[in-house]
Amino acid sequence: MSSRKAGKSKAPKISRAEAEAAVRTLLAYAGEDPSREGLLETPRRVVEAYSDWFSGYKEDPEVYLARTFEEVEGYDEMIVLRDIEFESHCEHHMAPIIGKAHIGYVPNGKVVGISKLARVVEAYARRFQVQEKMTAQIARCIQDVLKPIGVGVVVEGAHECMTTRGIHKRGVSMVTSKMLGSFHDDARTRAEFLAFIDVGSGR
Repeated sequence: MSSRKAGKSKAPKISRAEAEAAVRTLLAYAGEDPSREGLLETPRRVVEAYSDWFSGYKEDPEVYLARTFEEVEGYDEMIVLRDIEFESHCEHHMAPIIGKAHIGYVPNGKVVGISKLARVVEAYARRFQVQEKMTAQIARCIQDVLKPIGVGVVVEGAHECMTTRGIHKRGVSMVTSKMLGSFHDDARTRAEFLAFIDVGSGR
Protein backbone atom coordinates (compact mmCIF):
# COMPACT_ATOMS: atom_id res chain seq x y z
CA MET A 1 0.00 0.00 0.00
CA SER A 2 1.39 3.38 -0.98
CA SER A 3 1.82 6.21 1.52
CA ARG A 4 -0.90 8.13 -0.37
CA LYS A 5 -3.53 5.54 0.36
CA ALA A 6 -5.53 4.94 3.51
CA GLY A 7 -2.39 4.58 5.61
CA LYS A 8 -4.14 2.86 8.49
CA SER A 9 -2.27 -0.47 8.61
CA LYS A 10 -0.48 0.47 11.85
CA ALA A 11 -3.46 2.13 13.51
CA PRO A 12 -4.74 0.18 16.53
CA LYS A 13 -8.33 -1.01 16.35
CA ILE A 14 -10.37 1.07 18.76
CA SER A 15 -13.98 0.28 19.58
CA ARG A 16 -16.67 2.95 19.64
CA ALA A 17 -17.11 2.40 23.37
CA GLU A 18 -13.38 3.00 23.95
CA ALA A 19 -13.51 6.16 21.84
CA GLU A 20 -16.48 7.53 23.77
CA ALA A 21 -14.76 6.71 27.06
CA ALA A 22 -11.72 8.69 25.89
CA VAL A 23 -13.94 11.72 25.22
CA ARG A 24 -15.37 11.47 28.75
CA THR A 25 -11.83 11.36 30.11
CA LEU A 26 -10.92 14.54 28.23
CA LEU A 27 -14.06 16.28 29.48
CA ALA A 28 -13.11 15.40 33.05
CA TYR A 29 -9.52 16.52 32.47
CA ALA A 30 -10.83 19.89 31.25
CA GLY A 31 -12.65 20.30 34.56
CA GLU A 32 -16.12 19.23 33.51
CA ASP A 33 -18.52 16.62 34.84
CA PRO A 34 -19.14 14.18 31.97
CA SER A 35 -22.26 12.91 33.72
CA ARG A 36 -24.14 16.22 33.75
CA GLU A 37 -27.16 16.45 31.49
CA GLY A 38 -25.68 18.74 28.86
CA LEU A 39 -22.68 16.46 28.30
CA LEU A 40 -24.29 13.03 28.39
CA GLU A 41 -24.53 12.78 24.61
CA THR A 42 -21.28 14.65 23.88
CA PRO A 43 -19.04 11.54 23.63
CA ARG A 44 -21.39 10.01 21.04
CA ARG A 45 -21.55 13.24 19.06
CA VAL A 46 -17.77 13.70 19.11
CA VAL A 47 -17.16 10.15 17.87
CA GLU A 48 -19.67 10.68 15.07
CA ALA A 49 -17.97 13.96 14.17
CA TYR A 50 -14.62 12.18 14.02
CA SER A 51 -16.06 9.75 11.48
CA ASP A 52 -16.75 12.75 9.25
CA TRP A 53 -13.69 14.90 9.99
CA PHE A 54 -11.27 12.01 9.43
CA SER A 55 -13.03 10.06 6.71
CA GLY A 56 -9.94 10.53 4.52
CA TYR A 57 -8.26 7.58 6.20
CA LYS A 58 -10.83 5.33 4.52
CA GLU A 59 -10.28 6.79 1.05
CA ASP A 60 -7.70 6.17 -1.65
CA PRO A 61 -7.19 9.47 -3.50
CA GLU A 62 -5.70 7.70 -6.51
CA VAL A 63 -9.04 6.06 -7.26
CA TYR A 64 -10.60 9.46 -7.96
CA LEU A 65 -8.10 10.07 -10.76
CA ALA A 66 -8.44 6.66 -12.39
CA ARG A 67 -11.10 7.71 -14.90
CA THR A 68 -9.65 10.10 -17.46
CA PHE A 69 -10.69 11.58 -20.80
CA GLU A 70 -8.48 11.54 -23.87
CA GLU A 71 -10.81 13.08 -26.46
CA VAL A 72 -9.77 16.66 -25.82
CA GLU A 73 -8.84 17.70 -29.37
CA GLY A 74 -5.17 17.86 -28.51
CA TYR A 75 -5.65 20.33 -25.66
CA ASP A 76 -2.26 20.80 -24.03
CA GLU A 77 -2.54 24.09 -22.16
CA MET A 78 -2.69 24.57 -18.42
CA ILE A 79 -5.80 23.52 -16.50
CA VAL A 80 -6.37 25.28 -13.19
CA LEU A 81 -8.89 24.64 -10.44
CA ARG A 82 -8.65 27.27 -7.74
CA ASP A 83 -10.33 28.08 -4.43
CA ILE A 84 -11.01 24.48 -3.40
CA GLU A 85 -12.17 24.98 0.18
CA PHE A 86 -11.10 22.43 2.76
CA GLU A 87 -11.21 21.75 6.48
CA SER A 88 -8.44 19.75 8.08
CA HIS A 89 -6.92 19.26 11.53
CA CYS A 90 -3.40 19.93 12.74
CA GLU A 91 -1.74 16.73 13.86
CA HIS A 92 0.20 18.58 16.57
CA HIS A 93 -2.73 20.11 18.47
CA MET A 94 -5.79 18.49 16.82
CA ALA A 95 -7.02 22.02 16.04
CA PRO A 96 -8.77 22.94 12.77
CA ILE A 97 -6.99 24.15 9.65
CA ILE A 98 -9.36 26.03 7.37
CA GLY A 99 -8.29 27.06 3.92
CA LYS A 100 -8.23 26.77 0.15
CA ALA A 101 -6.20 24.70 -2.29
CA HIS A 102 -5.33 25.63 -5.86
CA ILE A 103 -4.32 23.00 -8.42
CA GLY A 104 -2.89 23.41 -11.90
CA TYR A 105 -1.55 20.87 -14.36
CA VAL A 106 -0.50 20.65 -17.98
CA PRO A 107 -2.05 17.48 -19.43
CA ASN A 108 -0.09 14.92 -21.36
CA GLY A 109 -2.84 13.51 -23.55
CA LYS A 110 -5.52 12.99 -20.90
CA VAL A 111 -7.53 15.07 -18.45
CA VAL A 112 -9.64 14.31 -15.40
CA GLY A 113 -13.00 15.66 -14.28
CA ILE A 114 -12.45 18.75 -12.15
CA SER A 115 -14.60 17.42 -9.30
CA LYS A 116 -12.08 14.59 -8.93
CA LEU A 117 -9.32 17.09 -8.17
CA ALA A 118 -11.47 18.50 -5.38
CA ARG A 119 -12.04 14.99 -4.05
CA VAL A 120 -8.29 14.38 -3.91
CA VAL A 121 -7.94 17.51 -1.77
CA GLU A 122 -10.75 16.33 0.50
CA ALA A 123 -9.26 12.86 0.92
CA TYR A 124 -5.97 14.25 2.19
CA ALA A 125 -7.50 17.11 4.17
CA ARG A 126 -9.77 14.82 6.16
CA ARG A 127 -6.85 13.38 8.09
CA PHE A 128 -4.58 14.74 10.79
CA GLN A 129 -2.23 16.87 8.76
CA VAL A 130 0.77 19.12 8.45
CA GLN A 131 0.04 21.63 5.69
CA GLU A 132 3.41 21.15 4.01
CA LYS A 133 2.85 17.40 3.86
CA MET A 134 -0.69 17.72 2.56
CA THR A 135 0.46 20.05 -0.23
CA ALA A 136 3.11 17.56 -1.34
CA GLN A 137 0.71 14.60 -1.11
CA ILE A 138 -1.83 16.24 -3.41
CA ALA A 139 0.81 17.14 -5.99
CA ARG A 140 2.47 13.70 -5.93
CA CYS A 141 -0.86 11.91 -6.29
CA ILE A 142 -1.78 13.92 -9.39
CA GLN A 143 1.70 13.52 -10.88
CA ASP A 144 1.86 9.78 -10.27
CA VAL A 145 -1.61 8.93 -11.57
CA LEU A 146 -2.21 11.41 -14.40
CA LYS A 147 1.46 11.71 -15.38
CA PRO A 148 1.01 15.26 -16.69
CA ILE A 149 3.79 17.39 -18.11
CA GLY A 150 3.73 19.28 -14.85
CA VAL A 151 1.61 19.99 -11.79
CA GLY A 152 1.47 22.79 -9.26
CA VAL A 153 -0.35 22.91 -5.93
CA VAL A 154 -0.68 25.92 -3.64
CA VAL A 155 -2.46 25.70 -0.29
CA GLU A 156 -3.54 28.59 1.92
CA GLY A 157 -4.51 27.71 5.48
CA ALA A 158 -5.54 29.44 8.70
CA HIS A 159 -4.37 27.39 11.67
CA GLU A 160 -6.55 27.51 14.76
CA CYS A 161 -3.68 26.14 16.85
CA MET A 162 -2.14 29.58 16.31
CA THR A 163 -5.27 31.74 16.54
CA THR A 164 -7.04 30.17 19.54
CA ARG A 165 -4.06 29.19 21.69
CA GLY A 166 -0.38 29.96 22.10
CA ILE A 167 0.46 33.24 20.39
CA HIS A 168 -3.22 34.08 19.63
CA LYS A 169 -2.57 35.79 16.29
CA ARG A 170 -5.62 36.16 14.05
CA GLY A 171 -5.76 37.09 10.40
CA VAL A 172 -2.63 35.07 9.64
CA SER A 173 -2.58 32.51 6.83
CA MET A 174 0.11 30.06 5.84
CA VAL A 175 0.90 29.48 2.15
CA THR A 176 2.66 26.35 0.90
CA SER A 177 3.41 25.16 -2.61
CA LYS A 178 4.66 22.11 -4.46
CA MET A 179 5.75 22.34 -8.09
CA LEU A 180 6.59 19.26 -10.16
CA GLY A 181 7.65 18.75 -13.76
CA SER A 182 7.32 21.84 -15.94
CA PHE A 183 5.95 23.85 -13.03
CA HIS A 184 9.27 23.31 -11.26
CA ASP A 185 11.58 23.51 -14.26
CA ASP A 186 10.01 26.33 -16.29
CA ALA A 187 9.71 29.72 -14.61
CA ARG A 188 7.18 30.88 -17.21
CA THR A 189 4.84 27.96 -16.52
CA ARG A 190 5.13 28.55 -12.80
CA ALA A 191 4.48 32.29 -13.22
CA GLU A 192 1.41 31.61 -15.39
CA PHE A 193 -0.03 29.30 -12.71
CA LEU A 194 0.59 31.79 -9.91
CA ALA A 195 -1.01 34.54 -11.98
CA PHE A 196 -4.09 32.36 -12.56
CA ILE A 197 -4.65 31.64 -8.88
CA ASP A 198 -3.72 35.19 -7.75
CA VAL A 199 -3.03 34.14 -4.16
CA GLY A 200 -3.45 36.83 -1.55
CA SER A 201 -4.99 39.42 -3.85
CA GLY A 202 -8.21 39.65 -1.85
CA ARG A 203 -10.29 38.98 -4.96
